[in-house]
Amino acid sequence: MTEYKVIAVIQARMSSTRLPGKTLKEIGGKTILEHVINRTAAIKGVDKVIVATAETRDNLPIIDLCSRLGIESYAGSPENVLHRYYSAAQPYTPEYVMRVTADNPFTDVEFGTMAVSEALSSGADLSSVGGIPLGTAVEMIKFSALADAFRMATDAYHFEHVTPYLKENPDKYDIRRFESGLENPFPSLRLTVDTEEDYNFAQKIHEGLFQRNELYNSRDIIEFIKKNPVLMDINSFIKQRPMTHSGHDD
Repeated sequence: MTEYKVIAVIQARMSSTRLPGKTLKEIGGKTILEHVINRTAAIKGVDKVIVATAETRDNLPIIDLCSRLGIESYAGSPENVLHRYYSAAQPYTPEYVMRVTADNPFTDVEFGTMAVSEALSSGADLSSVGGIPLGTAVEMIKFSALADAFRMATDAYHFEHVTPYLKENPDKYDIRRFESGLENPFPSLRLTVDTEEDYNFAQKIHEGLFQRNELYNSRDIIEFIKKNPVLMDINSFIKQRPMTHSGHDD
């Protein structure tokens, strides 16, 4: 039987209050979800990638896309994303589950690899790499801690955002943040896709960088922005929703 140390679970669904259908919107001829899958699969140390969506009819295109790409998918609770994570990973009982979101087409392979390495060497229950742009990071969750959150979480935002229960109990869990060392002169840089403005910005970034290397990283994006700072005006004013927000919007 295959042993899985790290399984990456990508949360994805079609409904979105601010940008409906964003998961399957295209950037450079590929859907946002495809970009996320490709980048996640390229992270060293990831043994398997699963896309976890909601078991509603509007998400069938996500399942169809995964089937065409040869990627495993799991359909679970529409409201409880934490349940989806646990249920998708549970058959494989990995040491760690990597949390990835399908609205982050610039998920950073370099820092994702760093996140895996640091989690495995430290044994942290929950960890991430800090100091990188919004929309490029992943979270590493020890499966035993994820199981605890699945059993013990009580609030709607716990279910929607997966890791708040662990973060709210630092006395029980080893929570670490490893600094990237990345120099980022643009603290308001948004590389997630939550709104139409984010989507337009993402298209501009991809148009400027994909011919060099389709898996261009945060450093490449920052250098590109330095040469084209006016692009920041497209989406830098968008406010990120807090962890305690609950609106069933993966």
